[in-house]
Amino acid sequence: MDLPVDEWKSYILQKWSLLPKSVQVTICAAETLSDIFLHSSSLLQPEDEMVLKKLSRGYLVEKDPDAPLFYKKEGNKKFQEKDYMGATVLYSKGVSHSAPNTEDISLCYANRSAALFHLGQYEACLKDIIRAQVHGYPERLQPKVMLRRAECLVNLGRPQEASQIISDLESSFAAKQTLAASQFQILQSTLYHLKMKVQEKEHLTETFPAALTNAFEDMNLREENEQISSASSSVSLCTDPLKGRYLIATKDILPGELLVKEDAFVSVLNPGELPPLRYGLESKWDTRVAIGDLYCHRCLKHTLATVPCDGCSYAKYCSQECMQQAWDLYHSTECSLGGLLLTLGVFCHIALRSTLLARFEDIGKVMRTLCGEISNKDISFPESKNLVQTLNYDLGGESERNGKTLEPPIPGCDINGKYENNYNAVFSLLPHTKHHSPEHKFLCALSVSALCRQLEAASLQTCTASLKPSQPKAAVVPATCQELPVWGVAMLRHVLQLQCNAQAITAMQQTGSEGNIVTDSRQVRLATGVFPVVSLLNHSCSPNTSVSFIGTVATVRASQQIGKGQEILHCYGPHESRMGVAERQQKLRSQYFFDCNCLACQNEKHSTTAAPRWEAFCCNRCRELMQGDNVLSCGSASCMESVSRDHLVSRLQVLQKQVAVAQKLLRNGKLERAIQLLLGCRQDAESFLWVEHSMVGEIEDDLAQAYAAVGDWHKSAAHLQKSLRVVEVRHGPCSVEMGHELFKLAQIFFNGCAVPEALSTVHKAEKVLLVHYGPGNDEVQELQKMKSCLLDLPPIPVGPSV
Repeated sequence: MDLPVDEWKSYILQKWSLLPKSVQVTICAAETLSDIFLHSSSLLQPEDEMVLKKLSRGYLVEKDPDAPLFYKKEGNKKFQEKDYMGATVLYSKGVSHSAPNTEDISLCYANRSAALFHLGQYEACLKDIIRAQVHGYPERLQPKVMLRRAECLVNLGRPQEASQIISDLESSFAAKQTLAASQFQILQSTLYHLKMKVQEKEHLTETFPAALTNAFEDMNLREENEQISSASSSVSLCTDPLKGRYLIATKDILPGELLVKEDAFVSVLNPGELPPLRYGLESKWDTRVAIGDLYCHRCLKHTLATVPCDGCSYAKYCSQECMQQAWDLYHSTECSLGGLLLTLGVFCHIALRSTLLARFEDIGKVMRTLCGEISNKDISFPESKNLVQTLNYDLGGESERNGKTLEPPIPGCDINGKYENNYNAVFSLLPHTKHHSPEHKFLCALSVSALCRQLEAASLQTCTASLKPSQPKAAVVPATCQELPVWGVAMLRHVLQLQCNAQAITAMQQTGSEGNIVTDSRQVRLATGVFPVVSLLNHSCSPNTSVSFIGTVATVRASQQIGKGQEILHCYGPHESRMGVAERQQKLRSQYFFDCNCLACQNEKHSTTAAPRWEAFCCNRCRELMQGDNVLSCGSASCMESVSRDHLVSRLQVLQKQVAVAQKLLRNGKLERAIQLLLGCRQDAESFLWVEHSMVGEIEDDLAQAYAAVGDWHKSAAHLQKSLRVVEVRHGPCSVEMGHELFKLAQIFFNGCAVPEALSTVHKAEKVLLVHYGPGNDEVQELQKMKSCLLDLPPIPVGPSV
């Protein structure tokens, strides 16, 4: 949710409509962000803040002392059903609501360790056992978790450590015979079996979990650019009056070459589907799994064993270290504002976090620009001097001390012409103030103003007193009315920037049931981030790069050969393989404020061919391609068949509904019914859809999944190969979509023991996916494991030739 919740948007838009015409004209005529902010913020009334406060209370972000027991009981139910993943998430929710150093948190950690053990997450299990003990896990229950700890160590190949724990437990049992007889016998039996397991392990060479040393092989830039941080020396930064800043190739670039590897300057986790606004007890505690339950809120690492913030129930992290870093950098300010930030949306949250991160940088020039712009409006800020002095580490100070101010040659660069991943570069991103509607600017300005008022009310200066003395810059916060306009204008600039410069941080997430042997996946949005270097890339509807993410790090690779002097291009979303030229143009114009003139758009504008083949219909009689606009005629000269487009579109909609029913049956494990329905859909599709229509490919893909689930690998492969042909026509043979489909086909051949076909498909899939993702990708690593396993198989005996 990038923008504020609908209730706040509606309220502010109504407020705008009721403003006197003269006030609306004044705000519409405002030329600078400071004008917009100061005029709009003066209109924020106490009753507006009360509305926002009520909406913010709808989100349960504080710790609720009654919640841990509820989540522990719900987690126990899942555990008994052997849904260990579901149990883990619910225990995590209990942990998030628990106060530190209480029995509640220790029990939730201990229970989660049991679920993690059953999931084979032994390292995470060990950490949770330690956390349970640190937070005061009851003495009476210690033997149970100690046995679990010993068993984890055995499974991790650390028998000596496990043996020591067993020895300590035996001594403890001998010294304290306080357990009930039945319980003592169970523990003794478990202990005995564990000792046998340890003895077996001790005769083997001790092994440790394989380090992920090769995961990031070739993930670093071979030669970093001296002009642009986080970029390869293969690219150069240029500027043009019409298209602004852009990157070009300084040499011939091969497909798969890493061009940019950049950590986000700032990122905020996508809250996903938020729980309903909490006005009644029936919706008080949410048991659904959200992205925030599975990913670290700082580094975006996937984790089942989250560590919560000590002050709120919303923020969760992959480790104590990540939690502390987030607290030191920004969460000490954000913690008490959780409900407000969820109400105002991700863009406002990023704007606040960006300004908080700016405190750690040399941003004197940025602050002088802001303060100068505001002071030119005849507004006095007697307290701002201290803020500016604290933040003013004199960007480019040498030239200014000599009485000269050297402007950087390209916006965002320092005086030496270097473009870095820092606040100066973020600040230089265009807000496109003139292109946003007056209503939108009013909404953003009032939202930022309300946030500034809350920052003031929260007395943030005291909130940062607990920060480490080694980080003195963190002590600067907008604590006074005089300083707030500077922060407000900066935040308003960032909110407006984000419509064109925010980057969706995505990950491939597995879909379908957990038991599926063949993986199906979809791209999900984890977070929104700002990447100053990636933002230098201009758009093309047919780009020559592929962008992927590992946590908060974006990697940009060449997806095709790029000649020396060619521009490096990235797709902002509207791609030629996903939508027609008219739809692409409209989307780019409304969100990014430009008319796309890329090669794909030029070719389509001047093309006289019909709609793309993945949207085409076929003749019911002779199966030839249908042509035309409102009335379609058969393309065969010997066939006179014609039909209205509306009739065929209506048939397609009915078919789509039937396929959706079959997909639901497939998800619920009702495989035979799903297959029968899909076969019927396939027969219907063949009567009016062109063989390369996207719906034909979708049906074939679903049939492949269904047959794989029942173990009929031959039929599964046959259907997936038909789906592949549709994917290739639409997205191209070297596309990332083709890579994912080839990966599934490799799994099918592998599980069906079709060794030659599996090896051939693994090679093709690996070749495509390496170009787009590099060797650190999960699917690439899985393909390499499959290849290794296939090559280790004994040769299949060949019968005598006839």
